[in-house]
Amino acid sequence: MNSEHIKNIGWRVTLAGVGINLALGVVYAWSVISGAIPDSWGWSQFEKTLPYSLAVLVFALTMVPAGRLQDRFGPRWVALAGGAAVGLGMIIASCTSSVAGFVVGFGVLSGMGIGLAYAAATPAAVKWFPSRMTGTIAGIVVAGFGLASVYIAPLAKFMIGSFSGEVSGVIDTGPGVQMTMLILGGAFLVAVGLLSQLLRTPPAGWSPEDKGSASKAAAPVADRTWKQMMATPQFWMLWVMYAFAAGAGLMIIGNLKKIADLQTATEAGFIFVALLAVGNAAGRVAAGILTDRLGSRLTMTIVFLLQAALLFSLGSVSSFAAFLVVSMVIGANYGANLAIFPTVTKGWFGVKNLGVNYGLVFTAWGFGGLVLAQTAGRVYDATGEFGTAYLIAGGALVVAAVLALIVKAPAASAARDQERDAVVPEPVEVGA
Repeated sequence: MNSEHIKNIGWRVTLAGVGINLALGVVYAWSVISGAIPDSWGWSQFEKTLPYSLAVLVFALTMVPAGRLQDRFGPRWVALAGGAAVGLGMIIASCTSSVAGFVVGFGVLSGMGIGLAYAAATPAAVKWFPSRMTGTIAGIVVAGFGLASVYIAPLAKFMIGSFSGEVSGVIDTGPGVQMTMLILGGAFLVAVGLLSQLLRTPPAGWSPEDKGSASKAAAPVADRTWKQMMATPQFWMLWVMYAFAAGAGLMIIGNLKKIADLQTATEAGFIFVALLAVGNAAGRVAAGILTDRLGSRLTMTIVFLLQAALLFSLGSVSSFAAFLVVSMVIGANYGANLAIFPTVTKGWFGVKNLGVNYGLVFTAWGFGGLVLAQTAGRVYDATGEFGTAYLIAGGALVVAAVLALIVKAPAASAARDQERDAVVPEPVEVGA
């Protein structure tokens, strides 16, 4: 392949990844969906966070086997399976009003599907570009996931209202929730299925690094297997930072409509969800560019400290305008993590096993989201507000910032590791 053809394929894969993530980001509209669950269903606030927090956890855990599958067989069929699981899970949830039904359908099956498709999109794209562009490309691809709520939140609100029924003079939103889940599930099944067929990885032996100039070429990075990566202290420090930083953002995202309704005395929580999504997407692209230019440690430190400051002050924000700004900046800081951490994983542990390696790092995202989202639900059920949860999440971010200042990239000397451990087979693209 000539270089221009390779470049065109790389951008095609990148844009397909953006499209896939635009569909998978339905998880971020959960606060609109959960806010419309009627009292007649008998769900507590904690139960309303359960399908969302479990979807986050299952999503993250699925990234590990999904990453290994896409490293071995290519991203195309892994993403196709993911799209099918997301759609079927939402369709199953649409057939019930029980917590268990939503947990199984949305929490487990859709969460698994999101993990499969998401694991295929970013590694497939960044493998086509040189190291100096890793952060930028990762930021562009994952921006689709963050941007999804811009259209899904108002669309879900409109659909729920359109399909809701009236019982004894009271609007029952239950039918609207169920029909919305059904339609979105079918649409995403088709969309992700089609876009998945545009994904592919570069041919064996091809390198995206710049040629012809030593000053442009990136320093070689040791390709570590997942066992070698997990044997380094840097992996565990990275995992803790990701859990704290992502968990803090997911805690707000999962409860944003409720938080906005409480603190701004409005019924326009879906607007904050959509604007947070704009910040979320913009933060991913901006952080990707900053990571390429400033380095990962400095970018992480800035992001963590700014997010901590926002959370410490969030309890005192009550005006509509101020909450708009805070929502967008919180979204931007949270979204930054989704560009920073895959870039760090590639830069520290190599590109060869990026799928499974980032999958393991990404389990921190699910763990943090599960723990802090449920913590917020418990705090609200006990106190009627979220102030204590803000302080817990802010403190975790300060710890993450300290770790970012301490951690350093592992030495690029995996020769001994490669001799000690079994060599992972070269990726095989099925049906390329």
